[in-house]
Amino acid sequence: MKQLRSTVIRAGLEALYFSGAHRLLRPIFAGVGVIFMLHRVRPRDDREFQPNRHLEIEPCFLRATLAHLRAHDIDLVTMDEAYRRLAEKDFARRFAAFTLDDGYRDNRDHALPVFREFDAPLAVYAVSDFAEGKGRLWWVELERVIANASGIEVEIGGQMTRIEASTAEQKQAAFERLHDWLRALPGEHDVLREVAALCARHGVDERAICGELCMSWDELKAFAADPLVTIGAHTITHSNLAKQREAVALNELKASRERIETALGRPVLHFAYPYGDRLAAGPREFALAKEVGFKTAVTTRPGMIFPESIDHVTALQRISLNGNYQDERILPVLTSGAATAMWNGFRRIDAA
Repeated sequence: MKQLRSTVIRAGLEALYFSGAHRLLRPIFAGVGVIFMLHRVRPRDDREFQPNRHLEIEPCFLRATLAHLRAHDIDLVTMDEAYRRLAEKDFARRFAAFTLDDGYRDNRDHALPVFREFDAPLAVYAVSDFAEGKGRLWWVELERVIANASGIEVEIGGQMTRIEASTAEQKQAAFERLHDWLRALPGEHDVLREVAALCARHGVDERAICGELCMSWDELKAFAADPLVTIGAHTITHSNLAKQREAVALNELKASRERIETALGRPVLHFAYPYGDRLAAGPREFALAKEVGFKTAVTTRPGMIFPESIDHVTALQRISLNGNYQDERILPVLTSGAATAMWNGFRRIDAA
């Protein structure tokens, strides 16, 4: 199903490009700026089974994106500057801000050198448990379980089910089914329990993945010393805040900020909601981020930045640089706002 969805999205992006419709919609839906969302940046991996491929792009595509923005005279700004322009209604020039979620080590090794080429700032939202080496990247754990297995046996809905995973196609289907099942479980502890059980049965050391992929506090501190880098918060555990009791959700926001400020010795003013879609971040979470005192908070809801975004600074929309669509032709479509306008039913703001 997700592969079909990706195919449909790609077809839509290409239709906008080849029809030229994005050029007609640009004056209405390009807004005053854009916040790009990334996760991982690293060289191409040719493994056939990569269900999390959408979460990573190649350095060359990041370079192409930055070059496109420079060529179109779009300012590359920090999240502080994006906020200032909204607050002061400074819309003389369009802007773009780059944000990267989770705190992966490849942000330092492969993304930062490209940003330096363009003197472009970036904000990295760190999960404090990831920096401490004790977090759980369960979506990566699930990928590795399925990569190791020819079949998965799991209890779904009270019934033991075997899911075939011999071929790349079967593995992809297995990942999609299990991922959707896990996201639908009542709480984050349920997700971690089920994935841990799968890891134990299939020989995956889930505790080692965090240290393998994410920057430690010492690495983040050195990384944050670069003048182009801003570090924001992304909760303590990367939990779905909407499924937490309010007190727990509030602590995830507040304590993650405090931990990062203590470890790095600098204020943390910006936040990103884990998962960040309607199932994970809504009006309650937006209000909590404001209560904690974050200057901005970003979602994964697709959309551009408009003058009225100042009324929703803890529910800012972003544009995903998705690993499934690394085609330079789509860049003018993405920056036109046409694709997200159509996705959102031509609403400019999605913060309900």
